[in-house]
Amino acid sequence: MPNQRWQISSANPEKANQLAQGTGLSPLLGQVLLNRGFDTVDQAMVYLYPESQAMPSPMDEFPDLAISVEMLKEAIAENEKIAICGDYDADGMTSTALLLRALRWLGADVEYGIPSRMKEGYGINTRIVEEFANEGVGIILTVDNGIAAHDAIARAVELGLMVIITDHHDLPPELPNADAILNPKQLPESSPYRSLAGVGVAYILAVTLAQDLGQLQGLTSQLLELFTLGTIADLAPLTDINRRWLKRGLQRLPKSQLAGIQALIQMSGVSEDQIALKPEDIGFKLGPRINAVGRLADPQIVIELLTTSDAGIALERAMQCEQINQKRQQLCAEIEEEAIALIETEALNWQQQRVLVLVQPDWHHGVIGIVASRLVERYGVPVFIGTYEDENQEHIRGSARGIPEFHVFEALQFCHDLLGKFGGHQAAGGFSLPSENLTAFQTQLSHFAHQCLEPEHLKPLVAIDTEANFNQITYNLYQQIDRLHPCGIGNPDPIFWTPNVRVVEQRLVGKGHLKLTLSGFDGTKQLNAIAWRWGEYFPLPSTVDIAYKLKDNAWNGTVTIELELVGIRVSESAPSGIKKAEFYHNERRYTCSLWESLNELRIRNSEGKVLVIQKGQRTGLLGFKRDDAKQVDVTQPHYYQLIKAATRALNL
Repeated sequence: MPNQRWQISSANPEKANQLAQGTGLSPLLGQVLLNRGFDTVDQAMVYLYPESQAMPSPMDEFPDLAISVEMLKEAIAENEKIAICGDYDADGMTSTALLLRALRWLGADVEYGIPSRMKEGYGINTRIVEEFANEGVGIILTVDNGIAAHDAIARAVELGLMVIITDHHDLPPELPNADAILNPKQLPESSPYRSLAGVGVAYILAVTLAQDLGQLQGLTSQLLELFTLGTIADLAPLTDINRRWLKRGLQRLPKSQLAGIQALIQMSGVSEDQIALKPEDIGFKLGPRINAVGRLADPQIVIELLTTSDAGIALERAMQCEQINQKRQQLCAEIEEEAIALIETEALNWQQQRVLVLVQPDWHHGVIGIVASRLVERYGVPVFIGTYEDENQEHIRGSARGIPEFHVFEALQFCHDLLGKFGGHQAAGGFSLPSENLTAFQTQLSHFAHQCLEPEHLKPLVAIDTEANFNQITYNLYQQIDRLHPCGIGNPDPIFWTPNVRVVEQRLVGKGHLKLTLSGFDGTKQLNAIAWRWGEYFPLPSTVDIAYKLKDNAWNGTVTIELELVGIRVSESAPSGIKKAEFYHNERRYTCSLWESLNELRIRNSEGKVLVIQKGQRTGLLGFKRDDAKQVDVTQPHYYQLIKAATRALNL
């Protein structure tokens, strides 16, 4: 069974019913609205209909927006060369494409440059600045980077170039000496623009400039599509102004007028018949194909894809994205497999360390961040994963992913004396360090982790909205959930749970997925379900509690509602003849079960190794599988104390 912790929101039926009646939604979704922080019907209605709320003008919010527009207007009027410095992730590439489209539309002389992911790393640097200067550039415009690039900006000023920084990353203690800075982190927490990604800042600058020049007509739609693509692919919060604009953008994408987006939709298998795309269409289909290029190949492929008006070139670039994404998937699978094998065969003691640090040669730096995310999903522990940058293995570059109680950027700051470059935010980050500092880095990270994490935090979190029975799961409910969209970061899909569900049928499908037929406890209604990447838990017990999202399945013109499982646990009230418990021993987590019919106690550690003891025996079996397990003397002190802890947890 998955090693999870369930967090079920406190139910407030009276208030949930009030919200449901005031909004015309199901009481289940009334509870979801309550969980999202909407206490009144008025608040809920603004959330459901974001266009109904008056928004402040960006000019009133961003202090340097007016001067940025004036600088660009003057450059366009005088035919002065403008250079965009972008980034190699989806946000940076869509931002670059958006401003290229806008500035070319407005008659600007504009070019772009993106640093090499493998050779230079993130952000504008002095090499790019000097190259722009040699090409006669007058204004540098950064997108999705630059807020901490003091040296590069200082060099630009020294060379007589003007600089506009557009970025959304956290502010350093001292800002670079740029001519203008547009960053939503400069705005108050209450500002609706605070959650913008880099592409959102670029969108505001482009629209404001075009509006000022009276040339907005015909441009807005194409910019909105790029804003939508970049914002969701960058995992920006789908709240406030993002939610307002994304509702429009997601409706436009199926009928996009941009040749590149049309080609990308065609290659990724997204249905063009949809009224609107959903964030998962971008998050799992369009976005990864763009991101893969920035991770493994030349970002110019994506820039050309998103700026060309030639359908042939667009299809060619989309096919390149497809091929590169397939290579990315293969690399991720290989590295993830190697990482899991390393974790489960080596004595890494990550539960005692409360953080998992993995460094191996020959892992591709461009994809290790994805692998780190998968390891967090699997083990529920903060993951710092790295690979060597050189043949001599003197330098390490890595990526980090966290859990809700662990702040990745603060952890990196805590270790700043051991690191080279580093950056990030609460959930993710990147870093480099000399190899000789690796052991000290692991020790210091563990020290930080012990300050904010308890042993019970070290398993994946399933945040659940409300309990539902199968009779409440209807197509009407699914349609009502659509009013909560777009769902994603900051506005998650509703998660329901149902206890005592019977597993009627189960089988393995695809690459390690579980397909199930489930029945409510009373047996009156059956629903199909899918559990992605849960093949290793096959077969599941006959009666379980489940947590799930709703999804639709269209087949032969018929649409049915299915469950997408995100959580599962043994039903506490299910009569199975098996007692189960969880406990901690020497700061490590274990699960144990007493199989009464076999008179057998089984104790499992987090790596999957199991100790099996039968009542009255002095020896037991220890191993990952019974077939190749070895015999051990369970009277030895460390086994004996472990067994005592397990029997206490089972109340024996």
